Amino acid sequence: MTAAKLLLGQTLAFDANPFETEPEKAARVERRGAVLIDGGKIIATGPSDTMRAAHPEAEVVDYGDAVLCAGFVDAHVHYPQTGIVASWGKRLIDWLNSYTFPEEMRFGDRAYADEIAGTYLDLTARHGTTTMVSYCTIHPESVDAIFTAAQSRGQRIVAGKTCMDRNAPDGLRDTAQSAYDDSKALIGKWHGQARLSYAITPRFSPTSSPEQLRALGDLWAEHPDCLMQTHLSEQTDEIEWVLGMFPEARDYLDTYEAFGLLGEKGLYGHAIHLEPRERARLHEVGAGLIHCPTSNTFIGSGLFEMQSLMDEGQRVGLATDTGGGSSFSMLRTMAAAYEVAQLRHTPLHAAQLMWLATQGSARSLHMEDKIGNLAAGMEADIVVLNLASTPDIAQRSSRADDIWEAIFPTIMMGDDRAVKATWINGQLVKG
Repeated sequence: MTAAKLLLGQTLAFDANPFETEPEKAARVERRGAVLIDGGKIIATGPSDTMRAAHPEAEVVDYGDAVLCAGFVDAHVHYPQTGIVASWGKRLIDWLNSYTFPEEMRFGDRAYADEIAGTYLDLTARHGTTTMVSYCTIHPESVDAIFTAAQSRGQRIVAGKTCMDRNAPDGLRDTAQSAYDDSKALIGKWHGQARLSYAITPRFSPTSSPEQLRALGDLWAEHPDCLMQTHLSEQTDEIEWVLGMFPEARDYLDTYEAFGLLGEKGLYGHAIHLEPRERARLHEVGAGLIHCPTSNTFIGSGLFEMQSLMDEGQRVGLATDTGGGSSFSMLRTMAAAYEVAQLRHTPLHAAQLMWLATQGSARSLHMEDKIGNLAAGMEADIVVLNLASTPDIAQRSSRADDIWEAIFPTIMMGDDRAVKATWINGQLVKG
């Protein structure tokens, strides 16, 4: 076991959901706090003086006035799209055909997949992201690459082979049977190894035949401990396309529900244009709705209804959706979520934004007992935020009357420079 380390700074943890109580009361901020980590776990938290006296043997790492919080949890990404992030223009279907599919065809080459997987994890660590849920490509090599890279870093990650057997170019289609067989083999190889988890991954209904959706629904029934991830109601023209392909479906969600792909451990990316029945069923089963604000504005998809969905008690996570999303940064993603909420006339508090990027996303993955908070027994994934990382931010935060007014400029204007340090599994990987 490695020597215990005592990290000092302003500590931010959550005792409650800030959408269900006053945001300031949901969070616990220790002005001079400490986090004791050892063996990849958080052992204890508390006031700095008390913790130093109780653990004199621990190596002290003092971050001054920086804020220590749980590492960011990105609940929906496409790591194979790292190289095409921020590509110009296009609606969803055009964007897939122009950028996504040509790039994803390269991931049958394991060496290339390894290169991009390493680049992606290096970039996200710089931005303080310590857990992500990623789509891979149809190639099993792409899954092996990201899991191998994450395992070498001791990193928690969820990923899965993307399954598509229609409406995709030659070289990016599998079959109902091969999607089932490949996914089952990958579950056996990776799921539950170290900090790795598998997600059964039909890209979305238009690229999977009913036969493939049924096969993946059957696979999920055989492995109910796995997550299942897909896309839902991202754009209005996409919904029209889906309903034209599934004329018997009551709505978009029904194209999953009919084949056994609706459940508590389902993650439904975007979920912008939901019908009342869809909202009711998603809430009934306790599924995760993943908000991807930079992607939704960048591709022109629409405005997520955060407040009304939270009022219903929906389980909501936050995500960059790189590379449809235009940034690897969860700070930028929080800023975009704030802007989208403003356009919905339902502004979000800084505590709510920080909760979404940590505990909220962890909750959507059913991993809130492992990641997403600073508490004894949690895994030691920690981000350290410098609240004066640039002159622009420093001059604003210096005028703050409380911690939230100090944090908010970093949310709105921060980037990787604001991330002073990133700890993954108790190991320093940045700073």
